[in-house]
Amino acid sequence: MISLLSKDIRLEQVMPLIRERLAEGKKVIFGPKGTSMLPMLRQGIDRVELVAVKGKLKKYDLPFYVRDNGQYVLHRIVKVRDTYTCIGDNQYVYEHGVRQDQIIAVMTGYYRGDEYISAKSWRYRWYCRRWHWTRPIRPFWRRLKGKLVRLIRGKK
Repeated sequence: MISLLSKDIRLEQVMPLIRERLAEGKKVIFGPKGTSMLPMLRQGIDRVELVAVKGKLKKYDLPFYVRDNGQYVLHRIVKVRDTYTCIGDNQYVYEHGVRQDQIIAVMTGYYRGDEYISAKSWRYRWYCRRWHWTRPIRPFWRRLKGKLVRLIRGKK
């Protein structure tokens, strides 16, 4: 297993090592950067455990893939056809056409602080379904919440 927890290492610098470890059948653990997978994955706090992909992935799997522009991404699969449709939990724009050859690894679980949560656990699967089902109403909820906060602050 390789663990990448240093904040000074860029992913591009260690991708050859990551690919080598995955090819050897080993796990890779690293802390994702960015906010696209909030609230599940928090930058600087949580870590993901990845393994090499064996076969076709399923809906709600979390692949680690590289876009055609070279950007590395960890987003959830929400539709499976000939290609995958993916989206971050904190995003509203779907990424269509993610190909199998772009996928480097798949998440088997993550560490929420010190607690390990398996991607096979009922808790994780429930979160995926609930979060995906509520996607259409979340933009409205955010706006309503913002208005309520502004209204309450304005009355003080």
